[in-house]
Amino acid sequence: MSTEPQSGTAATTDQPRSGNGQKKVAHRKEATQGRAATLLIVPSIIVLTIVIIYPVVAAVVQSFQKDSGLDPATGLFVAGGSAGFSNYTHWILQQCTAGGITVSCPPGTLGAQFWSSIGTTFFFTVVTVILETAIGFGMAVIMARTFRGRGLLRASVLVPWAIPTAVTAKLWFFIFAFEGIANKIFGASILWTGSANPARAGIIIADVWKTTPFMALLILAGLQIIPGDVYEAAKVDGVTAWQRFVHITLPLVKPALLVAVLFRTLDALRMYDLPQIMTGGANNTTTLSILVVQEIRSGKYNSASALSTITFIVIFLVALVFVKFLGVNAVETTTVTGKGKAR
Repeated sequence: MSTEPQSGTAATTDQPRSGNGQKKVAHRKEATQGRAATLLIVPSIIVLTIVIIYPVVAAVVQSFQKDSGLDPATGLFVAGGSAGFSNYTHWILQQCTAGGITVSCPPGTLGAQFWSSIGTTFFFTVVTVILETAIGFGMAVIMARTFRGRGLLRASVLVPWAIPTAVTAKLWFFIFAFEGIANKIFGASILWTGSANPARAGIIIADVWKTTPFMALLILAGLQIIPGDVYEAAKVDGVTAWQRFVHITLPLVKPALLVAVLFRTLDALRMYDLPQIMTGGANNTTTLSILVVQEIRSGKYNSASALSTITFIVIFLVALVFVKFLGVNAVETTTVTGKGKAR
């Protein structure tokens, strides 16, 4: 009789102790995992800081400094110093300094080419992204079907994307040469790099040929996550192929499509290789990236830093518009009704 209460009391006192022990073990395990995660993340953070964060901060700091060099008025060497926002007004307001006086940049100088390069960059971006999205969507729809040789088709489609951009640019440079394949096929005598419209058309064709497979691959990934039962149910309800495309395929693939368009747009805004190799930036094909490199080659590193900072801000604002207003980060849920309409 006397031993039973004692054993019961011991059992009741041991339960809290075991519960506290489990909590301590869980807390110790969580702390260990936290330390392990920190040790794994720290090297990546250090590498990103060295490769990305430090160059960006250094470029911003340099953009507010004057470039050292010879003073055109006196012919003497002038050291750098604080430039304030003069490097930015040099590009945005196209203001140049002559004899210590601020004047409008003469035509043909780099300072007068800023807005022209802005227009050229956005022209290439809009045209190439629209063409690559349309063609890539069609390629993705074809590759999503089941047929013999589908794997070979997918591999062959990715060949242009696998070729380095510099090699692609040189390839199309020879194709669009005056005695090149393009003129031979069409029986024409077009000097593709001799005027603005042919030069721009050549760059667009080369860029679309190379980058469309990238768009097709991203869109294909979005198409493959659409359940096949949805299409089967729509067919049973008598929904036509066009209605299935409009009310099922497009709404369900929209998140992947917008992400693909965002990535390609940001990449196109930094276009450098194709126009530089094919035309050297001549005939209204100078993009913002080409203008930055030209400024660096002229020895004006601080002015180039200001232009690169402006380019970064432009690309950031475009990305912000996509994410904020077009809903790239939104995951949509689409319900298909019995009549084949998505809501």
